[in-house]
Amino acid sequence: MKQMFRSTLTDLEEIQTFEPGSWINLVNPSQEESVKLAEQFNIDITDLRAPLDVEESSRITVEDDYTLIIVDVPTYEERNNKSYHITLPLGIIVTKDVVITTCVQPLTLFDYFFNKRIKNFYTFMKTRFVFQLLYRNAELFITALRSIDRQTDRISAHIDRATKNEQVIDMMELEKSIVYLKASLKLNERVVKKLAVRNSTLKKYVEDEDLLEDTLIETQQALEMADIYGNVLYAMTETSAAIISNNQNTIMKTLALMTMALDIPTVIFSAYGMNVPESGMPFGGQTNSFWVIAFISACLSAIVVINFLRKKWF
Repeated sequence: MKQMFRSTLTDLEEIQTFEPGSWINLVNPSQEESVKLAEQFNIDITDLRAPLDVEESSRITVEDDYTLIIVDVPTYEERNNKSYHITLPLGIIVTKDVVITTCVQPLTLFDYFFNKRIKNFYTFMKTRFVFQLLYRNAELFITALRSIDRQTDRISAHIDRATKNEQVIDMMELEKSIVYLKASLKLNERVVKKLAVRNSTLKKYVEDEDLLEDTLIETQQALEMADIYGNVLYAMTETSAAIISNNQNTIMKTLALMTMALDIPTVIFSAYGMNVPESGMPFGGQTNSFWVIAFISACLSAIVVINFLRKKWF
């Protein structure tokens, strides 16, 4: 899918034919669309389609007619009927006349721009547009990390009663998401630092340099958050496994105590069920012998239970 946009002084308009200073957004473009666009702007087809590979690493490629910037962006993936954070490569190609963005799927990153929530955003200010994309992307990483932290809090709020591995598995999935985000942030940080170099191929103004510096700060802040949340989540995963094991042990001890308490009446009544003369058994032949024996059995079971409770054996 291909969309083209151009900024006016007050709005962002979708256009049908290319105009200089516009923005072309590609979402999983076909081979035919890619070839046509590559020929139109003299872009290597390999560079244009590189971001469509989900394993592509963040990097900068400088050619005579364009600069290719690939960064990772946070998004979601469904696993076990739940949404978890992953990252996908986003390609940003800057030519003399146009900025081209390409990704394998639609991104929430662009909603900021489609909904006019970015100040001083103009498609014809190509360098600033690129830096605004990178800055909002860094903010999305922070948002994703905070979302993981909230999910961790929700899981840990009920972990004290957990007896299954579901909570531990959920935490392991969150831990995996943090690993993905952290790895992507490190690669993105290298790209931002390379763009900050004075001899960068992108022409920068003072405002652009300030925006790029803010982007680097946001990226580094996200990295620090990923470190902290990752360490906390790892510790909580280990603790959760121990809590679940303890809860299961408590259940097993309770079942064992109940079995022992029920075994006492079983043994007593089994003895009375044998073919033994009534005269040879206590209370044998008495009218209320059943209730007397049942009461004694219940008392013995209660003594066993109380003894276990007093000694805190479970």
